[in-house]
Amino acid sequence: MSSPRISDAIRQRLGPVGVWLGGPEHTANTAAAERRALARLDAIPTYGSVWTGETVGGKDIYAHLAIWLAATQRLTMGCGIANVWARAPEDAQAAGATLAEAYPGRFVNGIGIGHRMQADQVGGDYRSPLSRMRDYLRRMAAEATGSKIAAPPYPTVMAAVGPKMLDLAAELTDGAHPYFVPPEHTAMARQRLGVEPLLIPEQSVLVNPSAQSLAAYHDRLAVSAQIPHFRAALLRSGLTDHDLDTASERFLAAVGVAGSPETVASRIIEHLDAGADHVLVSPFGDLDSVIDQLEQLAPALADAISR
Repeated sequence: MSSPRISDAIRQRLGPVGVWLGGPEHTANTAAAERRALARLDAIPTYGSVWTGETVGGKDIYAHLAIWLAATQRLTMGCGIANVWARAPEDAQAAGATLAEAYPGRFVNGIGIGHRMQADQVGGDYRSPLSRMRDYLRRMAAEATGSKIAAPPYPTVMAAVGPKMLDLAAELTDGAHPYFVPPEHTAMARQRLGVEPLLIPEQSVLVNPSAQSLAAYHDRLAVSAQIPHFRAALLRSGLTDHDLDTASERFLAAVGVAGSPETVASRIIEHLDAGADHVLVSPFGDLDSVIDQLEQLAPALADAISR
């Protein structure tokens, strides 16, 4: 069950906007390059957090965020998400508590079921993802009850897009972290979650695109639309198979936003107006490009939020 005390405290620390940093373009980023990038982000007060994801067999998310936390002074770090197929729930709880104890108030533990292909990598059974998540979260809670790690209270959120996963997030965690969803989904998710749980959607963006970068961005969005989990969510949101299979303008406008800083900022405000507590801006491109985009976007975001 969501804790109002934790939710209110983390809302204040996070502020309205953070960053989601990851994707295939970032797999080979070195720790040194990421430290330099994070130092630039740490100096921009508009952004309250940085999140990243995890694939099975990729960088361990808790070790990865430990590096990021040590490299920054201010930013909160979030798992977006720690993949259930990568470790036992007891280990996910212990790893999260370890970071929360070391960096009080600067860590959000995000847990998610991932995708069928990730389950297949470890011989897992993806046939009942909701039951798997319920059991995983309950085992995490049991581990927390008996833990000797002296961590202060910290939030756990869950990757949730579908109605049943959103219900489970509200029941057993402090909120939901939807990924690859339009503002209309944010409104539905807030209604489903209720008032207290945190709602932290990700929004894919491309700031000041060139013709070449825009074409590559649209290609990336089209590929993501074919992942079964995302596809089902977008169909529930009102898009059609034709939209997804042809990467229609309607589809591209729903899941991404490309344009001037002011254009991108207006989409972030749409999510906030729809009920999001904290929106994660996820620029497309390599690491240097992403940080450049975030620096260009920050003044427009600050102006839009202050209105």
